[in-house]
Amino acid sequence: MFIGDLFEEIYFSIFANKVRSGLTILGIVIGVGSVVAMISIGQGTQVSIEESIQSMGSNLLMVSPGVQRGPGTQVSSGRGSAQSITIDDSEAIEQGISSIEAIAPEVSSRYQVNAKGTNTNTSVFGTVVSYTKVKNLGIDIGTFFSEQDVRISSKVAVLGPTTRDDLFGENSNPIGENIKINKISFIIIGVTKSKGGTGFGSQDDIIYIPISTAQRFLSGNDYVSTINIQVDDEKHMSVVDEQVTALLLIRHNITNPDEADFSIMNQADILETMSSVSGTLTLLLGAIAGISLIVGGIGIMNMMLTTVSERTREIGLRKSIGAKNRDISSQFLLEAIVLTFIGGTIGIIFGWITSIMITQFSDTTTSISLWSVLLAFGVSALIGIVFGYWPAKKAASLNPIDALRYE
Repeated sequence: MFIGDLFEEIYFSIFANKVRSGLTILGIVIGVGSVVAMISIGQGTQVSIEESIQSMGSNLLMVSPGVQRGPGTQVSSGRGSAQSITIDDSEAIEQGISSIEAIAPEVSSRYQVNAKGTNTNTSVFGTVVSYTKVKNLGIDIGTFFSEQDVRISSKVAVLGPTTRDDLFGENSNPIGENIKINKISFIIIGVTKSKGGTGFGSQDDIIYIPISTAQRFLSGNDYVSTINIQVDDEKHMSVVDEQVTALLLIRHNITNPDEADFSIMNQADILETMSSVSGTLTLLLGAIAGISLIVGGIGIMNMMLTTVSERTREIGLRKSIGAKNRDISSQFLLEAIVLTFIGGTIGIIFGWITSIMITQFSDTTTSISLWSVLLAFGVSALIGIVFGYWPAKKAASLNPIDALRYE
């Protein structure tokens, strides 16, 4: 049988049963579209997490208090909220360890903030001038506070864009306005550039004040929530990690490292962990969507088996005039593949449009990659071959005499 004749037969066969063919194709469309859309959600989440963590700064080590480990157990007493790391620890690290580009201690907590009849509950970070360098923090309006503000405990504040919008209205200029944090008045001197949100909270819904001001008027002590350390080179990360650990153990009079009252988180480790979690999520979403592809494959097999039954006499006639088994099997197998090809193409377009709509009408970020499209298309083609093989084999194995007698 010539290729042209083969495709002509497939064309007539598909369009002779438009409704049945359409429903079969629909099953593949839904399956492929779901796979593309689900994987795009998982990949978009992974990209968003990676960008957010990287936007926090580069080559970062974060020292947090409140983690104590005992034999066979790990007990957390509230990482960041416990009291075991002080501003003196930060100064000792800065002075005693090389390979540090910058260091920025911070004390953070949530407070009720009021301004001109509006109020919000947000995070207030007391920190130092180098925080802008360590965390890649840009200023959109006004300025960040100065070393002088830190020395004299000035009551000045820099707002994140989300906090600014909540208190003064979207895209307003609040420079010079007053706000009250925990009933204490502060003057606004700047607004930061938008950085977006992460799994740890929004980096835009924050108020920054001098660390000395936060310790004196808000927390009432010298303890800090985190010490952010920016290492000068990625190659020195592990060395600085070990040096900081050794220094703090000595300063805190701890001889057993397992009993340390602090922990050090490596930004690269956080990124690797979050990427691994989001990668697993992507696979899970893809696997769930893949179930609909299998259902579509079963639909193809069901249609092809029905077609074989309906065309038994035709198959017998073809074989009686010289058609070979491979001609018959090729026709039915290729018909199944064409159906999945059509469904796969439409499904990819459907999944792509769905991903765009999800990004457009929700806060969920999606990302469509070439490999996800090829995967969905390859799986659909494989399903056409696998689920079309049995009906094709059944058609080819029919005895021509029995087929001609079939009623």
